[in-house]
Amino acid sequence: MKLILAVVQHQDASTLVDALTEQSFRVTRLSSQGGFLREGNVTLMLSVEDAQVNVVIKTVREHCSTRTRYVSPMPPIAESGEFYPPAPLEVQVGGATVFVLKAETARL
Repeated sequence: MKLILAVVQHQDASTLVDALTEQSFRVTRLSSQGGFLREGNVTLMLSVEDAQVNVVIKTVREHCSTRTRYVSPMPPIAESGEFYPPAPLEVQVGGATVFVLKAETARL
């Protein structure tokens, strides 16, 4: 058994959960926040057989995309009263971070 933790962008979460449940995977969805730009994310938890790990990863790749965002960097310290606003930076965000962990099941 494997425990899969997939951290995905909020925009991709609903379609990914729908795709996984259509393939008969049971998914637990947790809201999370942090990382680069401190944006909202979703952490998905799945417990699957070893042979199903590649199917889950393939589905995540198909439904989670990267996006281009423009962010304003912190303004530099102005000297002698002058202020020059920095130009926005183009950054890539999105995709998914997937962790695959060994898991054991226990009946209680």
